[in-house]
Amino acid sequence: MNSKKPTALISVSDRSGLEDLAAALNEAGYRILSTGGTARFLEKSGFPVESLSGYTGFPEMLDGRVKSLHPKIFAGLLARRDDPEHLSELSAAGIAPIDLVAVNLYPFPGSEDGAGEEVPLESIDIGGAALLRSGAKNYSSVTVLSDPARYPEVIAELRSPGGVSLPTRRKLAAEAFRLTARYDRAVAAAFGGGGEGSLPAALVEAFPESRPLRYGENHHQRAEFYCSAPPAGGSSLASARQLQGKQLSYNNLLDLESALALVLELGGPAAVIVKHNNPCGAAEEKSLRASYLRARATDPDSAFGSIVAFNREVDGATAAEVASAFVEAVIAPAFTPEAKATFLRKKNLRLLESGTFSPRPPHLSFRSVYGGVLVQEADLILWDPDRLQPAAGPAASPELLEELAFAWAVCKHTRSNAIVLGRGRATVGIGAGQMSRIDAARLAFEKAARAGLETKNTVLASDAFFPFRDVVDLAAEQGVRAIVQPGGSIRDGESIAAAEEHGITLLFTSIRHFRH
Repeated sequence: MNSKKPTALISVSDRSGLEDLAAALNEAGYRILSTGGTARFLEKSGFPVESLSGYTGFPEMLDGRVKSLHPKIFAGLLARRDDPEHLSELSAAGIAPIDLVAVNLYPFPGSEDGAGEEVPLESIDIGGAALLRSGAKNYSSVTVLSDPARYPEVIAELRSPGGVSLPTRRKLAAEAFRLTARYDRAVAAAFGGGGEGSLPAALVEAFPESRPLRYGENHHQRAEFYCSAPPAGGSSLASARQLQGKQLSYNNLLDLESALALVLELGGPAAVIVKHNNPCGAAEEKSLRASYLRARATDPDSAFGSIVAFNREVDGATAAEVASAFVEAVIAPAFTPEAKATFLRKKNLRLLESGTFSPRPPHLSFRSVYGGVLVQEADLILWDPDRLQPAAGPAASPELLEELAFAWAVCKHTRSNAIVLGRGRATVGIGAGQMSRIDAARLAFEKAARAGLETKNTVLASDAFFPFRDVVDLAAEQGVRAIVQPGGSIRDGESIAAAEEHGITLLFTSIRHFRH
């Protein structure tokens, strides 16, 4: 073996683009070391290749568990080319420097909910991860290819006079370290958390994709959207496709997430309008257009510059109504050609297509604080009529329960303290983010009055219990006929008595939906 020739080590399960890479390496005068199936593939394709075991003089053993883990391989990868002692040691041991390594890791079926299950130990790639990390550590001299999508870029540079450039090698090294980090995270998750319940004892998260944002919460703050690999199923912003409009901002994504999370829980043709992370209107009607109009009627002032989410394909008539006012962004499963043509006239409007909606499976929710991250299970509890506890007033009819269920769903996605007024399956007034519950209730009624909406015979939903009877008394003054709230206050008796006095149907859910 001519030690003066540059050396490449290739061991991949994904053979896409491999023949092109091997051809470029061959043209550049590289000799190729390879293992098992990769070596056979290259030989069959007509490329000269030397087996790894032939080079090391050590056969694969332990059913393939040990094949690349050898000093001749790792010394060749890790030796510093600018250190004469390193090169002298290589020469004395008959070891050739390895200048390029192309490796795929074994697919690993890791998951967040793997705790307590059998861990697929034979799927854990030891040698491949070690090869990538070693080559990446020595990126000043070694090109590391962990993704076949990078082959064309490297091939082009291999054919250039200077070979693969240092900036490219550094970029590829970073990609390799990110890949091994994600891989280790999947393995760690499969072993289970070791913490309380479903929460991990230590948090190891990976967000492999970074998307630049227009700015953060304010123009002077830089921001990025780091996307994790989404869990199986579940509609997400990470998988949505932007069809048109300005670059998304941090606030756009927060509002889009709030709108998407709510509209995913609504069954009929629904429209949700969100402003500053709170719904300012939501409705379910027979058509999307009618739903949007009713949602916007809840608070037309706040709908200016809002985010809109739909749970059906948006048609031309609906698009025309949305486009008649200033809207920041629209997200829906799909848009008809007529709707797209209508929105195209609003060139700055951000249009996002989510694809077919699917409910989100159990997952963790994250929120940063300085010095750490708060982690909790996502709030996925839905309306359950079997858990309702009649507390006061007339029995609720099926139609009344439907109205309460809708108001309760909207309230769940409204910032605390939250009060939502509804009629039919539409909002009438929303009081969000207040420091006291009575203020949230007053705000909901004030919003309804400002929009010219009647509150008589509405229903009221509260995200948490009433500490006093004042909300029930105010609701009675405004003509509310039914209230749903979690219950659990030491003063529940006062609210129950007030509801009985006013003839208001009062139901307890025993479920609180705070959103801070």
